[in-house]
Amino acid sequence: MQVVCDASPLRYLILVGCIDALHDLFPRVAVPPAVLAELGTPRTPEAVRRWLAARPAWLEPAAPTSTIEAAGLGLGEREAISLAEELRVDAVLIDDRDAARHARRRGLIVLGTLAVLDEAAHRGFITDLAGVLDRLVTTTNFRTGPAVDAILGGMLRRDAERRHPTPESGPA
Repeated sequence: MQVVCDASPLRYLILVGCIDALHDLFPRVAVPPAVLAELGTPRTPEAVRRWLAARPAWLEPAAPTSTIEAAGLGLGEREAISLAEELRVDAVLIDDRDAARHARRRGLIVLGTLAVLDEAAHRGFITDLAGVLDRLVTTTNFRTGPAVDAILGGMLRRDAERRHPTPESGPA
């Protein structure tokens, strides 16, 4: 499977120590130039810049041949959507609500950081989902609110059921 990734999922996965789970789920991850530039700015956390400086081969820089115009979206988001369309990837990883909505309108499958973490836990690539989610909301600028809190609660319930199945829920 191949995906195109915007900056925020990469940033969050690095900061919570789960970047390897991204590769476990998606062997090929394409990243456009604007995303790499955004992750290399001085305002980006040092841990992210260090990881980017020694980025693994599975993180593939790739430039779209053209970039969509979309009011309100940043260059990284627009390049990620454009590249996802050009490469016909399985999904585009974007957290920004407006960018995700725009990508879906263009027929792309959109996954965010939480979907990546949930799937990684489901497949056993993350063994302490509760700890990861705690780090995500307490040590990063990940935005929460009632809708996100409900998603987090659902993720934690599913994770608990996987780890401790009840007779009604079936095997993990």
